[in-house]
Amino acid sequence: MKTAVPLNIDEKISLPKSLSLGAQHVLAMDLYIVPIILAGLLSLSVGDTSALIQMTFIVAGLCTIIQSGFLLKLPVMQGPSYIPIGAIAAIGKSLGMGAVYGAMIPVAIFVALLGRPMNLFSRLVKTFVPPIVGGTVIIVVGISLLPVAFNGIYTTDRPAENILIAMASMFSLSAFILLGCFIKQLHWLRLASVLGAILVGTLVAATMGMADFSAVSDAAWIQLPTLLPFGELVFDPLAILTMLFVAMIVLVETTGTWCAVTAVTGTDLEDDRLNRGATGEAAGQFICSLLGGSPVTGYSTNAGIIAVTGVASRRAIIAGGFILLVLGLVPKLTSLIASVPHAVIAGIFAVICVVIAMNGFRVVQNIQLSERNMLVIGLPIMLALGAVLMPRELIYALPELVGYLANSGIAIGALAAVILNFILPEDAVQEAEA
Repeated sequence: MKTAVPLNIDEKISLPKSLSLGAQHVLAMDLYIVPIILAGLLSLSVGDTSALIQMTFIVAGLCTIIQSGFLLKLPVMQGPSYIPIGAIAAIGKSLGMGAVYGAMIPVAIFVALLGRPMNLFSRLVKTFVPPIVGGTVIIVVGISLLPVAFNGIYTTDRPAENILIAMASMFSLSAFILLGCFIKQLHWLRLASVLGAILVGTLVAATMGMADFSAVSDAAWIQLPTLLPFGELVFDPLAILTMLFVAMIVLVETTGTWCAVTAVTGTDLEDDRLNRGATGEAAGQFICSLLGGSPVTGYSTNAGIIAVTGVASRRAIIAGGFILLVLGLVPKLTSLIASVPHAVIAGIFAVICVVIAMNGFRVVQNIQLSERNMLVIGLPIMLALGAVLMPRELIYALPELVGYLANSGIAIGALAAVILNFILPEDAVQEAEA
C-alpha cells in the first residue's frame, strides 16, 4: 500500500521540531475521554478517577516509546481504545478492577506469542486483512469517528456557540494546511496547523466565555505512579476469555491503523513489522495491568496528523510519547489539556477523520470495483454507521458480548470487512460471471 509521495519515517528532525510536532499529536488525542467514561460507568471516586486518567497518560507514553522506538517502528501514537469500554465496565462492576487488570496478563502473553516468538500474527493478517480489507478498515475508522466528533459539538447546553467554536477550529486548520502547502515561505504553518487551530479555537471560545482553566490551578505539580493502584490482581476465567475476545477485536482495529499510517507514509507493512507490532500491543497490555489506566492501542487520529503536517518521522512520535509520560507525572499539565474546550478538539477531530477516510479510499482506488468488492467495501461502512448511530438503550438491551461490539462501529466494520472478504472469494465470483 503506497502513497503518491512517500514520507520518511526515519527522518532525523531536530529536537525542537520533534517536540512541537509531538505536542500536536498529543493535543489532537482525546486521551482523557475514555478514562472519564470508564470512571462514570464504574462510579469511581474523584481520587480514583484522577488516578485512572493519570495512569492512562503514563501507559500511553511508555507504550508509544516502546512501539514506535523499538518494536513496530512506525510513527504510531498509542492511546486508549473505545472498544474495551463495555467489557471493562461489566467486569469491573461485577468482579472489581483487579479482575480487569488480572485478565490482561494472560491476554498479553497470548498476543505476544502470536507476535515475535511464533510469527503467527503476520500470517493471520495476510490471510484475513488484504489491501481491500485494510483500506476498508481505514475508511470505516474515519467515517465511524465523524459522528463522535459532531456529537462533541452538538451535545451541550450552548450548541450555537459550540458550532461557531468548532467551525473556527475547522476553518483555521484547513487554512493553515492550505497556506503551508501553496506558499513555500509559509511551510511552517502546515507543521504547526493543529497547534494553531487549537489556539484560534480556544481564543474564540474565550470571547464567548466558554474557556475555563480554573482546574489547572487546583491540580498538583508532581504525582508519581504506583503499582496496582486499584488493588490486587484477580485471575477470573470468564473475565480472561472476555478480555481475550476484546483484544482480538482491538488487534483488527490497530491493524487498520497501521494500514492507515503505511498508506499515508508509503511504508511497507512487512511480516516482521506486523509480528513486532503484535508483541508491542502485548507489552502495552502488560504495562497497563501493572500501572492501571485504560488499555491502549494504535491511535488512528495520528495518521491524519501525519497527512496534515507532511512529517512522518518517528522522532516526533517518540517525542510525543515522552510528552505523554511527562503529562502523566504532572497533573497540572494534564488538567491544562483537559481544559481546552471540547468543541475545539471536536472541530479539529472532524477534519482529521476526513483525512483518515480519504487515505482509506486511496488504498482501495486501484482495486476493481466488481459487485463483490463493492459489497466488501460498502457493507462494513453501512454496518459501522449503524452501530455508531444505534441508540444507547438498545445497546444496553443486547446480549453482553454483542453489546461490547456494538459499542464500537470500528469493531463492527472491521469484523464485517474481514468476514465478507473471507466468505465471498474472488474466484467464486469470477467463476459465476464466466
